[in-house]
Amino acid sequence: MATEAFDKLEHELRRGVVVLAALSQLRTARYGYELRQSLAAGGMAIEEGTLYPLLRRLESQGVLSSEWRTDEGSPRRYYVLSPDGHRLHERLIEAWRSLNKTMDHLLTHGAPDER
Repeated sequence: MATEAFDKLEHELRRGVVVLAALSQLRTARYGYELRQSLAAGGMAIEEGTLYPLLRRLESQGVLSSEWRTDEGSPRRYYVLSPDGHRLHERLIEAWRSLNKTMDHLLTHGAPDER
């Protein structure tokens, strides 16, 4: 039971950072498979069934822009941060760093009544 609970909770934690991870790699244009490889090389493996719907959703929200390119053989859709996406990415970085600082403090020092 503990393993199953851990797996579910770890999945929830990862799901919360997938957007930031993807945005961090889209400061330059990448196609889906290239993005998956880049994320996996950085320790954040993402399944195709998660990544491609995420890319389409972020594009529909104006966070990403995309274009089809055929200059390297097979047609590939390249995604890159839009101007709004760059601003959102910076804000998410700030929020992530603040949350990390808070969590580091809580995990190191515990709750105030535990001292």
